[in-house]
Amino acid sequence: MSATKSGKRKYKGYDRLVFNLISYVALFVLSAICLLPFWLVISGSVSDQQSIRLNGYQLIPSQFSLDAYKMLFRIPQELIRAYGVTIMVTAVGTGLGLLVISMASYVLANKNFRYRYQVSFFFYFTSIFGGGLVPWYIFNTKYLRFHNNVIALILPILVNVTYLLILKSYMMSIPESLYESAYLDGAGDMVVYFRIALPLCKAGLATVGLFIALNYWNDWYNAMLFLDEGSRDLYPLQYYLNNILTKAQAINAAAARSGIAASDVPSEPMKLAMTVIATGPIVLLYPFLQKYFVKGVTIGAVKG
Repeated sequence: MSATKSGKRKYKGYDRLVFNLISYVALFVLSAICLLPFWLVISGSVSDQQSIRLNGYQLIPSQFSLDAYKMLFRIPQELIRAYGVTIMVTAVGTGLGLLVISMASYVLANKNFRYRYQVSFFFYFTSIFGGGLVPWYIFNTKYLRFHNNVIALILPILVNVTYLLILKSYMMSIPESLYESAYLDGAGDMVVYFRIALPLCKAGLATVGLFIALNYWNDWYNAMLFLDEGSRDLYPLQYYLNNILTKAQAINAAAARSGIAASDVPSEPMKLAMTVIATGPIVLLYPFLQKYFVKGVTIGAVKG
């Protein structure tokens, strides 16, 4: 019997070793496949314009060149200022967005609020139907005076109904007994919100905060709508880089139409260099929020 048990243990140990080996190899291959596009972007950003035209994008540059980065950093003061605007808008917008969305979620998840279903319907209704771009633009510029104002980069996307519903579902997962105990001890709604609801919603807040920060970091549409050439100091990073690329492509197109040799502006590598510059900082933020991200999304997805 002991020999049989020993053989079974060895067999199970061998199975576990084979399973772990296959799992590690599979994960390594999948990770390499996921990292391949990023490597292609980095490789293309340091490639020569002519080599991309002749050979396409390659994993290893056939002709190394930093012309794209030199073009983007030709005026470093403007790039640094655009970075500063984006960081400021992202930080302020994420903080205010989390505050407003978490407060609304707390109220809508509170069973003591009699009209929570009716108010939730109004929030949900706005995510399905809208007034259209023209009325929205007129309202923001004529009545709210958002034109050429940094507020135009923050307030229009401050509240997202989807994120509100996710955080509401998360708060509904908190035991009601905790709220009742706090109320019995004389705590008010603000005390319960700040000292009970928010500390227990760190995973949900981190998840929603990451989503909001990504929205602000990648936003260029509001800058295009509300900012003129005279407000270049307010250009966020994405819109600033988009302007550079648009002008580079226009120069190349004008040169081609005039029968002149192709312009020296490296428009193709610039696209990828812009991606590296724009996504680098926000990608570095994700590892710090990863442990909250999976938990927050899971809880927000399974609760009604």
